[in-house]
Amino acid sequence: MPQQDKATLLPLPPVDRVQQVIAALADYIQHSGLKQGDRLPAERELMAALAVGRSTVREVLSHFQALGVVEARKGSGTYLLRTISGATIHMPLTLDTQHLRDALLQTLEVRRGIEVEAGMVAARRRTDVDLINIETKLDEMERVHLAKGTSGPEDLAFHLAIYDATHNPLFRQLLEQMREGFERFWEKPFDRPDFARRSFPFHRTLFNAIAAQDSDAARLETLKILAIVEEDIKEMSK
Repeated sequence: MPQQDKATLLPLPPVDRVQQVIAALADYIQHSGLKQGDRLPAERELMAALAVGRSTVREVLSHFQALGVVEARKGSGTYLLRTISGATIHMPLTLDTQHLRDALLQTLEVRRGIEVEAGMVAARRRTDVDLINIETKLDEMERVHLAKGTSGPEDLAFHLAIYDATHNPLFRQLLEQMREGFERFWEKPFDRPDFARRSFPFHRTLFNAIAAQDSDAARLETLKILAIVEEDIKEMSK
């Protein structure tokens, strides 16, 4: 009778250990109260707390850097760029900065479909609390825009409030990451306070569509905003 193979326990492959540390560090960031701009524990502290080697810690930090979650500052440490949790999904975006105009238009092409859907879903699912939050962000955007002629951060806050009103966290995660990848390049060569300024009135009409729970109107108003963004990219990159 042939001898049965003995069951053996084998060490976990390194990739499994890295994934465990990624999850553990994400949970730590979530529960420690760390905020954007705070410094993470030093490598040595992470090694001791997680009982792993320096190479594993560095691989995990490199992973978070590639996702835009943390930033390493030479001689200072590693800083949190965005809050995360173990349940957060991150997908890095790669843009060809050698052909910036084409990269931005390609990003906008993908973003358009997701952003339009987000507006439509928000119109269907928004609650009264969501509506108050969106309008508060819109009022602030309009106040800053009228005072300064531009309102980039306030514009982003308005759109993030719409994504939250979908009650699907993937909309915010995907679109926030796409917008950050997209807007990272506005300073150069698009250091223009009038970038997409013509889209300003359509933010109020988009809000009105969401308030009326009119998903078709929300779709049209979102398309108007993104059409102006596309026109301005083409115009400013000539």
